[in-house]
Amino acid sequence: MDLNTPESNLRRFQTALEISKIGVWHFNEKKQCIFFSKTSKAIIGLEDDDSFGDHLDDWNNRVHPDDKKKYRSDFQNHINGKTKHYINKHRVLCKNGSYKWVLDQGQIINDHVKEGYIHFVGTHTDITEQIKNDIKVHNSLTIATKQNNKLKNFAHIVTHNLKQYSGNFESLLEFYNQAESDAEKEELISHLKDVSTCLNRTIQNLNKIVSVQSKKDTDVQKLNINASIIETLKLLDIVIFESNATVNNSVDPKLFIRYNPAYIESIIQNLLTNAIKYKHPERDPVITISSKLIKNKLILSVKDNGLGINLKKYGKEIFGLYRTFHHNEDAEGVGLYLTKNQVEAYGGKITVESKVNAGTTFNIIIPNKRPN
Repeated sequence: MDLNTPESNLRRFQTALEISKIGVWHFNEKKQCIFFSKTSKAIIGLEDDDSFGDHLDDWNNRVHPDDKKKYRSDFQNHINGKTKHYINKHRVLCKNGSYKWVLDQGQIINDHVKEGYIHFVGTHTDITEQIKNDIKVHNSLTIATKQNNKLKNFAHIVTHNLKQYSGNFESLLEFYNQAESDAEKEELISHLKDVSTCLNRTIQNLNKIVSVQSKKDTDVQKLNINASIIETLKLLDIVIFESNATVNNSVDPKLFIRYNPAYIESIIQNLLTNAIKYKHPERDPVITISSKLIKNKLILSVKDNGLGINLKKYGKEIFGLYRTFHHNEDAEGVGLYLTKNQVEAYGGKITVESKVNAGTTFNIIIPNKRPN
């Protein structure tokens, strides 16, 4: 018996591959036949099915519908000479109705252009466990990234938003020292109590965020948007007074949403302080907060008559971290970045409309889920 014939070599290689649990297949276009080794068939639970492979499309028909396009494309690219080897990963339907991931590799072993037919030889490797592990690693990285983003978001709330409280206390104490009557001092003490109450509420909300980071559904509450705005306006009372601003709260008082209270406060606060910070030098700020429901979405709009933003020039950068667009010494480029992240954290979206020297409108679009 000649052990060096092509047939003998093929059998030896096939045996070696099957010991390694790697299936073998080959397709001969001239003979219109396809062969699958027992290991290939075993991957999908058909090792005892002698009829599997009688039809040229027995394997093709079991490829997952979502994988077929690339499966056929990779196969054809090798035939057309675009790739040196055929390599594809796809899911294939098993006898028990489940799918397994297979690494499918092969190569044409004849001069098919000259000979006019294709002789294709390939292998099947079960990579289901590898794919599962890859998914686990990806999910772990995704969770870690989300937790890291939450941590950054929390840090920005603490450093950026609490700065407002510090400024309010400083201004009120300065006014208190300059007060000429007991009545003025008593009024300022009342304002200090309001700011203190708001600060205490914010700290409580931030504490809830820290304590429930691993329970996404527990860091949302049923909130009355109008009431949330009123509470935030108390916090900004001094800033509004100093800038001679007018804030119109036109939000429907019967409107409730499920959201994180600290995030809502932060979003409203950032948009209002921005509207005041970038007021037009020739007029007092007028800010209108309004709401409307469109199908299953709530749109909360904050409109001002300030400096406006050149969207053609800065439109793609407006929500970037540390991006500022006006020569304002108080500008940090954090507020809008933080706001965008807080809106998107719950599946929302924020858009902007603006005209230079006319004003800006921010639209917060939030999925309107009926509260329980």
